[in-house]
Amino acid sequence: MADGQWITLAEDGQRRLAAYEARPAARAGGAAILLFHDMFGLGAPFRELAERYADDGHHVLAPNLFWRSDPDGVLPYDGGHERGWTRLQSFDFDRATADVRVALAVLRERSGGRKVAAIGFCFSGVVSFLAAARTDVDAAAAFYALGISRYVSEAARIACPVQLHYGLADDSVPMTEIDAVAAALQSHPRIERYLYPGVGHSFFNPVRPMYDPDASALAGARVAAMLGRLG
Repeated sequence: MADGQWITLAEDGQRRLAAYEARPAARAGGAAILLFHDMFGLGAPFRELAERYADDGHHVLAPNLFWRSDPDGVLPYDGGHERGWTRLQSFDFDRATADVRVALAVLRERSGGRKVAAIGFCFSGVVSFLAAARTDVDAAAAFYALGISRYVSEAARIACPVQLHYGLADDSVPMTEIDAVAAALQSHPRIERYLYPGVGHSFFNPVRPMYDPDASALAGARVAAMLGRLG
């Protein structure tokens, strides 16, 4: 598996915007990836995912989106939900988009100018969607994103391919959210929406009880195809 390292992207007083970087072992033609963690933070499952993508030839940068938050670190999956939801209530998506621009510039420089896809999960699926709308990423994917419906008016600015992946048995992302996104974006030529019947939240995360290997493999293949088209 590819080795990873921590790097600093920016600083603000005593706080620093850290990111986990995973480089491919050899120079390959794969796209670069901005990888965004879930509400529990940039823990081992996301660092390992970054390394798996690097093994496939991608240069990956995973920034800590909570670097301005308290707490700013990783929360446990068992027992961390309440603090995670509290932290999300004060999360500033506008400032996060500015952080994405910083991370995007660093990744493009360090990857030798590769095309970049943004991939996000849960709340960071919204960050990924906003990256497609507000920055010049080359593609984006959002898994079980909660809150895209608040930003569908920005879809007119999206010019890159975007994938939205939803489980239809998701207790965290209600059907009202999924239906609202579908109604607003169904005619957008660059946005694809994929639905997974009987599948719950975090179905792509192998350490979560809702993990679904079949849905994860199918969604992963769809993302891989999108990445392959970037070169």
